[in-house]
Amino acid sequence: MILETLSLAQIGYVQGGGQGMGGFSMTYILIIGISMLVSFLISGTLKRRFAEYSQIPIRMTGAEVAEMMLRQNGINDVKVISVPGQLTDHYDPLKKTVNLSEGVYSMNSVAAAAVAAHECGHAVQHQQAYAWLGLRSKMVPAVQLSSNLLNYMMWASLLGMGLFHSSIMLWGWVVLFGVTTVFSIVTLPVEFDASKRALVWMESSGIASSIEHERAKNALFWAAMTYVAAAVGSIAQFLYFLMMALNRRN
Repeated sequence: MILETLSLAQIGYVQGGGQGMGGFSMTYILIIGISMLVSFLISGTLKRRFAEYSQIPIRMTGAEVAEMMLRQNGINDVKVISVPGQLTDHYDPLKKTVNLSEGVYSMNSVAAAAVAAHECGHAVQHQQAYAWLGLRSKMVPAVQLSSNLLNYMMWASLLGMGLFHSSIMLWGWVVLFGVTTVFSIVTLPVEFDASKRALVWMESSGIASSIEHERAKNALFWAAMTYVAAAVGSIAQFLYFLMMALNRRN
């Protein structure tokens, strides 16, 4: 996943909205502060939910859940593999692998089942040519390029080149940041749809009771909220820079 929200260090010195610490705009510092606080609260809730639901056992491991969901959806060319780390679970459409973190792969819990089924939801999206997933995949090269260029611009600004004093460079920043913002928005229907597919399958397959199903639903809800927070924060930052560029032109 290439979902990024620029940090304060990636801004350089900006003007407008009153000056704060180190020459940063107070408006921008407020946007960053609120975004970080919301993300922190959601992340904390997500970790607590997953820690709680990791203690609730079911009869299948995450790997078994993933393999069963793929098989029942007629997907036979996708492998389920274990990858190191925590929260490293993802679906790779190029290699056609469902990559589950070590804990999720081997754990037989509600949390592991929810994560495994969610990642398989992306595999089902891929099989069915889900439009939003296709759009997100096509955007990946542009997002990678935009992120790299934004980093170069940030470092150049910190070295005193004053990029944000140039209208052309400021508009370049707006365009590049716009690409990453659109990507964060496109990610939302992809993630929500994958969770929906996972929950529908978990209920129909009978691998979890109704109580366990509700807990899986709650865990996936808070996971989705991390993407919502990132998208909202990115939109707020993009609008801030867009207004700065428009005011500079006037």
